Amino acid sequence: MDFKLTPEIEEKIKLLAIKYESMGQDLTAYLDGLLYANYLTYWDYIHLDTLLSLQDPKTDFPDETIFITYHQITELYFKLIKHELNQVSWLKDSNGKIFLEKVRRVNRYFRHLVNSFEIMVEGMEYNEFLKFRMSLLPASGFQSAQYRQIEILCTDFRFLVEASQRDLFDEHSRIEEMFGYAYWKRGAIETESGLKTLTLRQFERKYSEDLLKLTKRCRTRNLWFIFSNRLQDSSLKDKIIHELRTLDALVNIDWRLSHFQAAVRYLNQETQAIAATGGTNWQKYLPPKFQRQVFYPSLWSEEELKNWGKSWVIQHVGSRTRVNTPSLSDSFPSEGKPNSADKNSTGLAE
Repeated sequence: MDFKLTPEIEEKIKLLAIKYESMGQDLTAYLDGLLYANYLTYWDYIHLDTLLSLQDPKTDFPDETIFITYHQITELYFKLIKHELNQVSWLKDSNGKIFLEKVRRVNRYFRHLVNSFEIMVEGMEYNEFLKFRMSLLPASGFQSAQYRQIEILCTDFRFLVEASQRDLFDEHSRIEEMFGYAYWKRGAIETESGLKTLTLRQFERKYSEDLLKLTKRCRTRNLWFIFSNRLQDSSLKDKIIHELRTLDALVNIDWRLSHFQAAVRYLNQETQAIAATGGTNWQKYLPPKFQRQVFYPSLWSEEELKNWGKSWVIQHVGSRTRVNTPSLSDSFPSEGKPNSADKNSTGLAE
């Protein structure tokens, strides 16, 4: 091969020499390393063999592979969302351009997650799921720490306090006091005894300390604080508000009701509702009406907050056949309440 040292290559070598010299390194040694190194392959770069070995079903039911793989994919998307939110929390962005782009990225990730939930809703054989789910006790999607971290990164923690206690706190309240009333804790209380489920106790034992530290660290670094304290004069304010409202609806309406829709399909029977694997009270925990979980309440009108999530049901449920067990429409006020979902048309959450 007739090799020619072009001016472009010479220039790049000079730049590399400057780069390594500034770090007290010898460019020649690095060139030797490049000479001896093997070519990179796709499967090595993404650790494909390791990735494909991480699915470890606990039963022989084929659809459990769908269940575990989908949840792993979801957690990877959560990692990407956290990646964007963590960048926002440390960036100095005076005009809001970077803030806006990061929130848009987060919305794309969540939009994909919501749209992909059909894999869970329609993608598993009903009787198979009801059998293999018993081998998962007491594990539950409720125990996703990454999801809790995302919530903490998105909003002031007082908006994550359970609805019945929220008025007791404001932006000056102590984090430790509010943390004890986190809304997700109420969702993992045994309905008969009123005691914490094993699922919640496991979660708190593993993650409470780290989540509390994150909450304290994010008090002045969450999306809402940054927007309300630094970007009120931004020329992009209207666009930012639009994206924050979109994020709020994607997380606290679309994502939750996609789960609820799935739970209705797999956990609702004609005679009684089946408990989630973690023992969570999914009928009260998942529907937006009961939790009233809103990241940015001041960005919504009173009417929108009053009917939080109702438009989703009207759009996705329409006039389907009503069943006698708790359903999507039972999550909303009776005025103008749409008919609930057909048991066989919805999917799985917990």
